[in-house]
Amino acid sequence: MHREGMNKVSTATHARSVKKGVRIEIVSLLWMVIEGAVAIGSGIIAHSLSLVAFGADSIIELIAGGVLLWRLTVEAQGASLARVKRAEKTSSWVVGIALLLLAVYILVASIDKLVSHQGAESTYLGIGLAVASGIIMPYLSRAKKHIGSEIGSSALRADGACSIVCAYMAWTVLAGAVFNAILGWWWIDSIASLALVYFVVKEGWEAVQEARGKEDACGCCH
Repeated sequence: MHREGMNKVSTATHARSVKKGVRIEIVSLLWMVIEGAVAIGSGIIAHSLSLVAFGADSIIELIAGGVLLWRLTVEAQGASLARVKRAEKTSSWVVGIALLLLAVYILVASIDKLVSHQGAESTYLGIGLAVASGIIMPYLSRAKKHIGSEIGSSALRADGACSIVCAYMAWTVLAGAVFNAILGWWWIDSIASLALVYFVVKEGWEAVQEARGKEDACGCCH
C-alpha cells in the first residue's frame, strides 16, 4: 500500500512537470515568433545579413519547437507518443535540411557582400533584440534542461541546450551590431554572419543525425 501511494505521488509529480514543460515551451515559441519577426524585419530595413539569418534560424527553431510542444501536450493528456515520435523524425529532417541550406545562403551572401563592399546600417532595434535574446534564452535553456531531467525527456533537454546556442548567436549578432554602430566597420556584419555559419551547420547536422535515429544527436547537449 505504501509503495502504491509513492507511485501515485511520483505519477502526479511527473504530470505536473510535464505541464510545466508545456508552459515553458509555449513561452519559448512566443519569444521565437517575436525574435524571428523583429530580426528579419529590422535586418531587411538595415540590410543586415546577420540579423536576417538570426531571424531565419528563429523561424526554423519555431517549427522544431512546435513539434516538441505537440509531443509534450500529448504526454500531458496521457496518450501514446508513437505518432508524435514519427512526426519528430520528419520535423528533424525538415529542420536539419533547412538549416544546412540556410548555412549555404549565409556563406554565399557574406562572401558576396565582402567582395562588393556592401555594409549594413546601424540598427538599434537589432541591438535591443540581441540584448533581450542574450538574456532570455539562457533562462529558457536552464528551465528546459531542468524540466527535461525531471520528466526524462531527452528532446526537451536537447531543446534547452540548443536555446543556449541561440543565446551565443544573439551575442555574436550583438557584437557585430555594436561595432558597426560605434566604429562604422562596414564589413563586420558579413564577418558576424560567417561566425553564425558554425552554429547553423552544427544545429543542422545534429538535426539530420537525430532524424537518422542517432541517440543523443544534439551535440548541444554534450
